[in-house]
Amino acid sequence: MFRNMDVLSLVYTAIALLSAIIPHEVAHGYAAYLLGDDTAKNDGRLSFNPINHIDPVGLLSMILLRFGWAKAVPINSNKFKNRRKGTLIVSLAGVTVNFIIGFIAAIIMVPVYMKNMSVTNLIQEIMWYNVMLGVFNLIPIPPLDGSKALASILPMDLEMFFYKYEKAFYLLLIALLFSGSISKFMGPIIINIINIFIDVGISLWNII
Repeated sequence: MFRNMDVLSLVYTAIALLSAIIPHEVAHGYAAYLLGDDTAKNDGRLSFNPINHIDPVGLLSMILLRFGWAKAVPINSNKFKNRRKGTLIVSLAGVTVNFIIGFIAAIIMVPVYMKNMSVTNLIQEIMWYNVMLGVFNLIPIPPLDGSKALASILPMDLEMFFYKYEKAFYLLLIALLFSGSISKFMGPIIINIINIFIDVGISLWNII
């Protein structure tokens, strides 16, 4: 029995991870495509095939720490009509989609909560991973989306600083993740957003 429950939990986690990772990355690529950059499209990143989007380290971090990331979408910002504005839009596209999915999951969960535990658990996982990925990617540390969004509105020299030392920041991010620092900081924020989504969901269902 417990073995079956563990397998079921892994299935729910896998579904939730895919629901967060794939739309996030496709949103980046599609936003870039709409703005004139076909790099992601040509690289197959507008596909919903998870193999095209999974970063092994980021996936492992998601499973172990419940915080992680996907493989970065290739973007050629020089193809945008307005490079800095385009970079900002593309950077925020993924997290926006994650928050939308998390919000929809919260609304769906309200009427089924505790009535069907299997459905409730699955929706909770989908909600958690989408909100987590959205919040996590807003952290302004390269290579996360938040750093690119921030860099796009900073003076040029600071923008170049972010990109010049991106690999070093990547190692810093991994160290912060596995030290538990990110988890302690982000956990309460994620919970608060989820609670807000659920409260709004309850209000909407009460109106209906």
